[in-house]
Amino acid sequence: MKRQFKRTDRVAELLQRELSKLIQLEIKDPRLPAFVTISGVTVSSDLSHAKIYFTILTGDKQETAAVLNNAASYLRTLLAKTIKLYSMPQLAFVYDESIEYGIQLSKLIDEANPED
Repeated sequence: MKRQFKRTDRVAELLQRELSKLIQLEIKDPRLPAFVTISGVTVSSDLSHAKIYFTILTGDKQETAAVLNNAASYLRTLLAKTIKLYSMPQLAFVYDESIEYGIQLSKLIDEANPED
């Protein structure tokens, strides 16, 4: 049986791919860490807002979020030139804490089940 993808899922995937490229190539702010990974994108059902989840290896996550949110309108303009949508969603960048949460859970499991 063929899986049906919603339009919001397709738009989210496309935004994730394009934003990953644009952030690395177009944002020249020295406060931005060298490696910013876009880990996920959620798009509202009416395609008016997109929440972009990112992770960084080093650096301050609040400062990185501020830099990305300040550049959101510029990134939105660049996206509108590359992606053909009736209206480009407003972008909001949020730090993805799922990786840190996974590491913390892994440590707890290791402590509960020590190797002999």
